Amino acid sequence: MRLKDLLEIDFILLFAVLLLVAMGVIFIYSSGVNMYGVPDSGEYIRQISWASMGLAIVLGFSLFNYRKIYNISVWFYIATLVVLIITINTRWIRIGTFGFQTSEFTKITTIVFLAWYLDHTKRNPNSFIRFLLSCTIVFVPMALILIQPDLGTALVFIPILLGMSFIAGISLRYIIFMILTIVLTSLFIVLPHWQAIILDNSIPGLLIFLDSRFIAAICLALLLIAAIALFGLLKFRKRYFYWICYSASIFIVSLGTSFAAQLVLRDYQLRRLIVFLDPNIDPRGSGWHIIQSITAIGSGGIIGRGFLQGTQSQYRFLPEQSTDFIFSILSEEWGFRGGIIVFALFLLIILRLLRLIKIINDNFACYILAGLISMYAFHFFINVGMTMGIMPITGIPLLFVSYGGSALLSAMIGIGLTLSIHVRRHLRNDYGLY
Repeated sequence: MRLKDLLEIDFILLFAVLLLVAMGVIFIYSSGVNMYGVPDSGEYIRQISWASMGLAIVLGFSLFNYRKIYNISVWFYIATLVVLIITINTRWIRIGTFGFQTSEFTKITTIVFLAWYLDHTKRNPNSFIRFLLSCTIVFVPMALILIQPDLGTALVFIPILLGMSFIAGISLRYIIFMILTIVLTSLFIVLPHWQAIILDNSIPGLLIFLDSRFIAAICLALLLIAAIALFGLLKFRKRYFYWICYSASIFIVSLGTSFAAQLVLRDYQLRRLIVFLDPNIDPRGSGWHIIQSITAIGSGGIIGRGFLQGTQSQYRFLPEQSTDFIFSILSEEWGFRGGIIVFALFLLIILRLLRLIKIINDNFACYILAGLISMYAFHFFINVGMTMGIMPITGIPLLFVSYGGSALLSAMIGIGLTLSIHVRRHLRNDYGLY
């Protein structure tokens, strides 16, 4: 890469990211200050080290031709799967004093490998097979991460799959199938626990969704309906038979997945999925996080209490305050205006990536960008929604801002890839090589 090509870097994007990282360091420091005004945590120093490493990664990737990873993306993907299996009980890999959470980097390797697959099969007329194999690529690491267990990180893979599939031109009926299945699965998981915990068993009939015999009977009945509809479609070529089979399949997959999830998810994870609907049912347990976070955000008002003046953080009312609930500290100390700054910076990042998708001539790059947009947007909306009490607590950090080296470095790798694509945005590639 020529030195003058550095001028082609998207400095607006880089500025937005660095500003978010700087804000993160500031409020990680604030989260470590106790009620006496004395810092009792060195997290901000470690975050500065991670941020410096992340900046070096961003600049390094911007100088690197992203197309060189096209044919070796599968090996990065396989390598992270192997490490996930090795660390399935610990979730971390230690190198000296540094610890890395493999699942964070798996998001990037999955995005890149899925982008390769979608580009490699872009002329394949069979959209169903293309989508099915895309699901396989995504669900394998997702399942391994769920086993660890890490529900929050696993959930990030779903919007990545949907966003990249949409940009790749996969038929909307398959994407809608996935969305409807996710919605119904969530309802079938939540409903029995919602009535038991919040409604105090006032609708006992919902407990049938926990009954394996009921689930099996319904699935068998739906399978019979789907088989008859499939026969009718093949015999009479009537379109409505297809939609009967389509609808029955959604319910079969949703019921089966929800029942499997009941077996995999831990009690505390299920409670977190429910308690955000009414935090006061468990004010000293799972609801404590949401109650204290809403209190912190509300007490900040328009202009905030001032830097290092937040009572919720200094008195340690906020749990995981440097990671999951960093936005609560920022909102308490900088108020509504601080929250708007974070919103604006994330919006700017998303818009810059969307703009790049419109002008880039390489499908491989477009798919990578779609995956990154989905990842950044999902992290933002879930984390901020979680702190405001409108989303369940899933342990998803606010990228670039929350404390944590693995999440920060993986997010910075994504920005580095984006800058590399931006520098080469005017090049055209039709055959896989520049």
